[in-house]
Amino acid sequence: MTTFLGFLVLVAGVAAIVISTLDKQSSKLPGLLKGIKKLHGNILIVIGVILMLLNSLFFFADRGFNYLLVSPTGHMSAVMEQGIKWRGFAKIDKWQKYIDVKVVSKSTESDLDELEGVMHPIPVRFIDQVTAQGHVSLRFQLPEDSESFIKLAVKYRTMSNLVNNTIIPTVREQLINTGYMFAAQNYISGEAQSFRQTFEEQLKEGTYAVNKLEVKDTIYDAIDMTSKQRTIKEIQTSYRVEKILENGIPKRIPHELSENNIIVSQVIVDKIDLEATFKQRLEAQRDESAKRQLEQQMIETAKAEQQRIVAQGERDKAEERVNQEKEQVKALIAIETKLKQEETNKKLAAIALETERLNAQKKKVTADAEAYEIAKKVNAGITPEVKLAMELDRDVKVAAEIAKIKFPETMIIGGDEKGGTPLESLIGAAMAKQLQTSKGN
Repeated sequence: MTTFLGFLVLVAGVAAIVISTLDKQSSKLPGLLKGIKKLHGNILIVIGVILMLLNSLFFFADRGFNYLLVSPTGHMSAVMEQGIKWRGFAKIDKWQKYIDVKVVSKSTESDLDELEGVMHPIPVRFIDQVTAQGHVSLRFQLPEDSESFIKLAVKYRTMSNLVNNTIIPTVREQLINTGYMFAAQNYISGEAQSFRQTFEEQLKEGTYAVNKLEVKDTIYDAIDMTSKQRTIKEIQTSYRVEKILENGIPKRIPHELSENNIIVSQVIVDKIDLEATFKQRLEAQRDESAKRQLEQQMIETAKAEQQRIVAQGERDKAEERVNQEKEQVKALIAIETKLKQEETNKKLAAIALETERLNAQKKKVTADAEAYEIAKKVNAGITPEVKLAMELDRDVKVAAEIAKIKFPETMIIGGDEKGGTPLESLIGAAMAKQLQTSKGN
């Protein structure tokens, strides 16, 4: 645009010079063209030339791009910041600073215009021979220093050449190499993050140098008790990958990205689509695991039910034992109460018996005193009539006193060696003594 405008201004300047020459030679020019001087033409020519050369001297650097400038003398320089920059008639190669590469499928074909690199799903084979299709999304950045950028731009010439012939093949190679370092079973069991990290590390700093180790596990049949020998049933072969270390640091093998200082700014493993047969095996393992868990839960439930029944039985036994012990305690208390009552009754009966015995002795002593008094009076010369009256009176009093004796309602049944009770012995003794006294008188 500026070149075309400069050309028009240049033509106008030449026309002004021509008009100024004609004005000097003839005065028949229209009034509008009169007064144009040669100086005006020269100024317009200079402005036109500047405008025509402006695009060759300066250019505007857009954000998100690097520029390789090749001067007419062959000197190369790089512009890596946005703004108006000096060009100096140099040839400009425009490179996009950020490169997006992605594995696309039919569902993501609408995003192709925004990608610099498009890949098909990458075939991955794990160390346990399980295959898969890898889907990744990556972003790369051109080198940040001018020297590395110029070297890369000269080496690959175009952005398309860099993306299709270097970046995409390197991504495929590193994803495949990463797959060889992991087992599919481990990947789905929690090593997906380690897989992504290893893939990113290999893209950034080079491929890991590894050793593939083969491990054989021998499975034997049951021991034959007759021959005391056992035969090999199966030999299972597994593989393990170990990184080669140099001075304790993993050894790296450089690739095109690391050698050209291309920056890996983003790595996303969208998904690893495992083969159908492995998925079926996983589903079978999942179902079997779920079945085992269900059976284990049923076993635990049965154990809990058994423990509950045992606990209930122990509780019932303890309750019955407590009830029986309560009944035993009640019976023992009743027996002890009865024994204490009997003991108390015995003590009360003994006290009553002793009281009656003392009363009987008192009355006996009184009767003896009266009999003695009568005997003395008789001896002193009482007449037979008076003596008879006195004895009669004495016998009446003794009978009356005996009638007043109250025996205890509660008696202790027991006997002496002759078969009589203590009370009968006492009464008998008292009466025998009284009769002897009466006969003596």
